Amino acid sequence: MIVICEECGKKYSIDPLKIKGDMAKFKCKVCDFIITVIKPVETPATSFPKAPFVEPEKEGDVKKTSALKKKNKRKYARTKKTKSFNLKGLGIRSKMLLLFLLIPILLVVTANILYLWQMNTLSSILTSESAEMAKNVAEDKVTSVARNVSAQCKLYLELRPGMKKENFTYDAVFKRIALQKVGMTGYSCIYSVPDDNKPMALWVHPNSKLIGIDLPKAMQKAIGKEYLRWMKVATGAYQGEESKGYYLWKDPDGGLREKFMVCTPVEGTSFIIAATTNLDEFTGPVKLLKLRAKKQTGIIRNTIFGIFGGTILLIGFIVFFYGYRLTGRIKSLTEVSNRISVGELDAKIDIAGKDEIGDLGEAISRMQDSIRLSIERLRRRR
Repeated sequence: MIVICEECGKKYSIDPLKIKGDMAKFKCKVCDFIITVIKPVETPATSFPKAPFVEPEKEGDVKKTSALKKKNKRKYARTKKTKSFNLKGLGIRSKMLLLFLLIPILLVVTANILYLWQMNTLSSILTSESAEMAKNVAEDKVTSVARNVSAQCKLYLELRPGMKKENFTYDAVFKRIALQKVGMTGYSCIYSVPDDNKPMALWVHPNSKLIGIDLPKAMQKAIGKEYLRWMKVATGAYQGEESKGYYLWKDPDGGLREKFMVCTPVEGTSFIIAATTNLDEFTGPVKLLKLRAKKQTGIIRNTIFGIFGGTILLIGFIVFFYGYRLTGRIKSLTEVSNRISVGELDAKIDIAGKDEIGDLGEAISRMQDSIRLSIERLRRRR
């Protein structure tokens, strides 16, 4: 028969036939615990085979057994601990970092990117539509001036049927009618349709040096490649219909500025009123608004990224700190449970708190006390 020491778990093989009387006692060679063996009662149908008697271990063997037992306890505790936290791949700390840090970061980054994209799109739409509205205002302004000047010149020439074009620039009243400002930088002027004798020429213009000269040659020299675009607008009114369009004008400093020109014929004559102005006079404020919107968008983007970075650092610190404490308390309880499972009933449970882990620690402590009391009652009963 096999007898197990209740104190240390040492196993002994006992021959029941060698037990004198109803019971026998002997001392455990490992822990000195007194083991009581009750001789089994034989029945006619039952016989006990002879079992080899195991001699008590010597003193050296006891030390070796005790050392081996402690080694097995440590190995068992490490094995249980590893299985507990790595059985399903990720531990609690890794799962908390994944669920409460990485996934929120991805969601917030996606939301911020969408927000910035929408804000940039809105800014682009507003500025582009504002620029288009400014261009429409400029076109309406220039067109209105060209038509008004054309109507006024028609009335003035009807009242003076014999007035020659060479005298237009010397007639102060007519010059004031034909030469009007368009916005801050623009103006209106009058030129004639070419005939067999003379080419297209200016007869009222702010620059008196251009009066009466070959206008196409002068413009080709002044604006170069943009001459064709200008010429298309200027000659578009030859058939008595209003013509308008854009071209680039070269400033004295070498810069190119976009201009808009409207050419309106003077009804009943061979003259055409040309009204033109720099487009940036109207679109300039919109460009400034666009630059301000771009700058403000950059400030908002940097602010969002700053707040986002600070929030992520704070969340990361909180998750890491709390996860470290949580897993540390769970590891401590796991270690204590493993020690209790191998017979260390005096293992100290140092888990405080009023949360679920604290309740678990108290439950393990009660289980430890209950096991200890059960063993003591069993000893007293035997």
